[in-house]
Amino acid sequence: MNKMKEFYQKEAVSSLVKEFGYSSVMQVPSIEKIVVNIGLGEAKDNPKVIGAAVGDLTIITGQKPVVTKSRKNIANFKLREGLAIGTKVTLRGEKMWAFLDRLINVALPRVRDFRGISPDSFDGRGNYTLGLKDQLIWPEIDYDKIDKLRGMEITIVTTAQNDDQARSLLSLLGMPFKKEA
Repeated sequence: MNKMKEFYQKEAVSSLVKEFGYSSVMQVPSIEKIVVNIGLGEAKDNPKVIGAAVGDLTIITGQKPVVTKSRKNIANFKLREGLAIGTKVTLRGEKMWAFLDRLINVALPRVRDFRGISPDSFDGRGNYTLGLKDQLIWPEIDYDKIDKLRGMEITIVTTAQNDDQARSLLSLLGMPFKKEA
């Protein structure tokens, strides 16, 4: 079992029950899934970009990504319906816990001038979205084999009812939030 999942089950659940006064452990918020997304606006001009992004996401997450396609025509962006414009991976179970562990303990500390992540990027329903500027913070990515720096969005979907519960959950798991000034 992953050490982060073990920590959640043994220590974080009891700590959250004490903090929020839940009557049952089934009310304690947990992480449902993690969605990693790379948007590729330049894919409409260069279709080879999709293959490179798929390769990067496969290496980072250990799972084959899905190519996302545009849903409608937008003339101002020169976009046609059905055109490939991004890739995404949805992680659940053991792969999700392993990815979260690597994100917190390996990737985020490798960000240049890292001072923590914003504690305000919650959506009001307990889900947290984090944007990364490049894929080089992952140790699995070989610097010599990338063609271009690509950012990605990582969305952590929780079962929390509100942002405070989700913030407490992620803080207990070690998410490095910035301290309030």
